[in-house]
Amino acid sequence: MIMDNSTLQKQLSNKLLYSGVLLFLLGLITGLIVPILANPRMGVSSHIEGVLNGMFLIILSLIWSKIRLSDRWLKITFWLAIYGTFMNWLGILIASIFNGGKMLGIMAEGQEGSPVVEGIINFSLMSLSIAMIIICIAILFGLRKPRTA
Repeated sequence: MIMDNSTLQKQLSNKLLYSGVLLFLLGLITGLIVPILANPRMGVSSHIEGVLNGMFLIILSLIWSKIRLSDRWLKITFWLAIYGTFMNWLGILIASIFNGGKMLGIMAEGQEGSPVVEGIINFSLMSLSIAMIIICIAILFGLRKPRTA
């Protein structure tokens, strides 16, 4: 059952906006430290992920009021968006710091980190991918539903 959840939507929208600007800033800062990273090419990727995922959260905050989902699904979608976007930036940043990311192919320039680092990177990539797919499906579903009086 979908209730009138405009207060929750406004709160989550504001948090998405704040988080988006924060992630955008983290992406910019990452761009500044690229030259000192173990894998600068991967650092550029982390910089781009931070900036683009920050913009994604900002855009998501702007359309959030149009998404018709239950309170539960709004919260799930919100937290998956926060997790997926920040983990995308952080996972690639970890790969650039520790010169890992075998799973990333050409971006890693053939480098492979320790098993622990590779495990962290692989977990982040797999989990954020699943999170982002769920977010997109939930948003598409929520945008299809007409606004009820």
